[in-house]
Formats: sequence, structure tokens, C-alpha cells
Amino acid sequence: MENLNGLVPDIPIQEQKDNATASENFGRSVDEMVGKVDQIEQRLNEVEHFYSNTSKKQSNTPRGGSILKDKEKQMSSFRRRQQDASRREAAGSRRMQELMRQFGTILRQITQHKWAEPFMEPVDVKGLGLHDYFEVIEKPMDFSTIKNKMEAKDGSGYKHVREICADVRLIFKNAMKYNEERDDVHVMAKTLLGKFEEKWLQLLPKVDEEEKRRKEEEAEAQQDMQLAQEAAHAKMAKDLTIELDEVDMQLEELRDLVLQKCRKISTEDRKQLGNALTKLSPDDLNKALLIVAQNDPTFQPTATEVELDMNAQSESTLWKLKFFVQDVLHTQGKSPVSVKTNNINTSNLLNNNNNNKRRREFYDALAKSSQKKSKKPS
Repeated sequence: MENLNGLVPDIPIQEQKDNATASENFGRSVDEMVGKVDQIEQRLNEVEHFYSNTSKKQSNTPRGGSILKDKEKQMSSFRRRQQDASRREAAGSRRMQELMRQFGTILRQITQHKWAEPFMEPVDVKGLGLHDYFEVIEKPMDFSTIKNKMEAKDGSGYKHVREICADVRLIFKNAMKYNEERDDVHVMAKTLLGKFEEKWLQLLPKVDEEEKRRKEEEAEAQQDMQLAQEAAHAKMAKDLTIELDEVDMQLEELRDLVLQKCRKISTEDRKQLGNALTKLSPDDLNKALLIVAQNDPTFQPTATEVELDMNAQSESTLWKLKFFVQDVLHTQGKSPVSVKTNNINTSNLLNNNNNNKRRREFYDALAKSSQKKSKKPS
């Protein structure tokens, strides 16, 4: 009794169930491989995007394996530089504290002046009846406010000596802005501002030197950060290489399992496969020839004239060719090659979940791998 296809004898029901289960398992395995490759592809795009942006800034960025080697060497240097950066940051904080201490000396000298009294505390707007004060003065300031901010321990204090300098100037400029030039407060503020500027000029070279040093350290910190990012992406690239190798091995194992389930290729099948090869485009035909070269190192797929003896090919090679040709012709909308196994329809297996595109990419990768292997001596 024959089945509906009329090609192979009926198979016992239990064996059909076993084969159907095997087919489903193969399909799930293929889909899992596709999912893994998709994830790897996303991470690969991230690495490529990073190095693409980096190459615009650094045209001499190393490529390929040299990236990994260079970054691995630089990582130890980067860790040392991180420690140095922490020490530099602590030293810079101490130097700024010293500048603020020296500024405090200037501040005491100014506040001890006999004309400093009107500027020691916030202006008593209500007591003095200065109803328009806040309309004229946008940001009131006084020495007691500066002192409290300099002594703050909650992180709200001054971070740079120039911030204190700006507030001291604001005290006097507010007084000069609100009071007329002939007013005593205006004259007192103008005089004290002049004295402050003289003393500030003596400290300014040290401030400039510290700022210059900070800029250099910030630039170095940026380089360290860039190096850390490059090292991280280099490690990611290395991990991706390992994962791709693992996926490739799993695909090889899965393909071997599928081929073990396949029936023997008949003479008619070989003839149909040979005819199907003639329907391929030049590019797809080259990929098919590279699949042949994978198992036959003596075969020259890139020769000017290529003679392919279908009868001389192994079962494994013929089934690989059948899978490849069927997928290509299906994508092109042509009549696919009939491929039947022991009740496992490989057409359904290959086309499961509309993953043709991804599987086509697998074949492309296989062809490239075959090309590399064909160049090796047998």
C-alpha cells in the first residue's frame, strides 16, 4: 500500500509519530538557532556602530584581531590610570581647598575693614523701608551668606574659588546699583571692591594654574573613558566570535542529525537536482559549488570550467545541495525540488515560521565557510 505521494511505502503509525516528533524537534532547534543568531546580530551591530563612530575620530583605529590584542594590553594600563586618576582627583580637591583657605584670608581682610559693616548681613529691606529693593536687585548677597556657604558640609557649598569671588563682587555691585554714586554706601562699596580686586589679582595666577591642570586631567579622564569603552566592545567582539563558533558547531551537529534521517538519494533525485542547479543564478550557483567543495577539497569551484559529477557526490553533499536549491527556488517563486525523507517533510522544516531569510543567510555563511576550507590542502 502506498501513501498519497506515491513515492515511498507507508510507514507504521508509531514510526510516523516518532518521525513527526523528530521533525518538530528539528524545527524547534532550527528556530532556536535563528533566535540566537538574531541576538548575536544585534550585539554585532552595536560593536560595528561603536567602531564606526570611533573611526571617524581616530582614522588609525586598528581592525580585526589587532583590536583585541591592543585593547587587552591597554586594559592593564587603563586600570593603573584609573588609580592615578583617583589620586589626582583627591590631590586636586586638596589644592582647591587650599586656594579657598587663601581666599578666606582675603575675605577676612575685607570684612575687617571699617566700611564693611553694611555688607556683613542681609539688607534689612523691611526695617529700612526699601520697598523697591527686590525689584532692582535680582540676587541679594552678603558676607554672612558667603561664610555659611563656605562652611557647608551637605554638598551645597562652593566647589570652586571663582564662585566665592563672584559672590563677593555681587555684594558690592548690588550696593552700587541700588544706591546713587554720591551715597555713602555706594562709595564704601566701590572702595572695598577696588581693594578686593587688588588682593584677588595676587591669588589669580594660582587659580589659573589649577584650572589649567584640571583641564588637562579632564582630557585625560575622557581618554580613559574612551579606552574603557573600546576595551568593553573589544571584549564583546571576542565573546561574539566564541558564540558564533558555538552556534556553527551546533548547526553542524543538527544538520548531521537531519541527514541521518534522510533516505538515500535515488538516481532520479540526482537527475532532478542536476536540472535544478541549471535554474540557479550565477551567484547562487557559485554558492552551491562551494557547498560541494566543502566535502571535496580537490573540487575547484572557481575554475573557468567546472565539471560536477552528481554520481560521485556523497549523500551528505547531495542533501545539502537539495536543501540549498529548494530554499533558493522557493524564494524565487520557482518550482522547488521535491525532497522527501522517511516521512519527514524537509520542505516544511526549512520553511517553518517564515524563517527562510535567516536560513538563506545560514547558507551564505556555509558557502563562505566552504570557500575558506576549499583553500586548505586535503
